[in-house]
Amino acid sequence: MSFFDALNVSATGLTATRTEMDVTAENLANAQSSNNGTPYKPQAVVLSSIGSNSFQQELSDAMGTGSSPSDVGGVEVSGIVSENVPNQLVYDPTSPSANAKGYVEEPDVQPVTEMTNLISESDSYQADVTAMATTKQMYSSTLELLQA
Repeated sequence: MSFFDALNVSATGLTATRTEMDVTAENLANAQSSNNGTPYKPQAVVLSSIGSNSFQQELSDAMGTGSSPSDVGGVEVSGIVSENVPNQLVYDPTSPSANAKGYVEEPDVQPVTEMTNLISESDSYQADVTAMATTKQMYSSTLELLQA
């Protein structure tokens, strides 16, 4: 493992988490939006791991008992997909978008769920920032020891 691999892994986490936070914020902003009568479909971020090593292989490599050098790990955004959730029907006969029975189709975005996701993503982001700061401090301490 090279000197900056720990920073690179944390950086991939920061990038992926930032994308998740942006998508969650977009879902919240469009919770009651529609485009030409078509309700907004909530979005979700699909993440995948970088590198093909299993956890056991990574652990063996970190302990120095692995058989081959590993690729730098991390996470990346594989894509942003529309969630397959049915629209909710809200009774509003005064709306111009209402059907014959007075119901309007609205996006099925659950604000409480989205806010919970946002809190979790914020915590993940902070954990990556902390990991980067700890790595930086460790590298600084190592350099101080080498200079002494």
